[in-house]
Amino acid sequence: MSRRSKRTPTIVAVAERPPELSVAPPDPDSETAWMADGNCRLHPPSTFFPSDGVGVDRARKICKGCPVGELCLEYALENRIEHGVWGGCSERERRRILKRRRDAVELSVSTSA
Repeated sequence: MSRRSKRTPTIVAVAERPPELSVAPPDPDSETAWMADGNCRLHPPSTFFPSDGVGVDRARKICKGCPVGELCLEYALENRIEHGVWGGCSERERRRILKRRRDAVELSVSTSA
């Protein structure tokens, strides 16, 4: 009779980031160097691309109080990033912000003419 060896499978947490990503020095010449200071750097990217409202709330909590939150939001708005939570705002919220900005520009142009 042969006995199968019972080995304990190695479990790797999917949500863990490789340590080198958490400590990699930012490229100061990059337009996204600010990302190295974000709260998000300690979480897997999938956290910020949720499929439901609960996931959006979870991402917002991480973004709350982030030292680069405003830069993050502006980056997403300027680059028209359509997916994910950026600067604590969902896709829908960013669309609303862009619409308000367009409306404000149109109003200022029409009143100055």
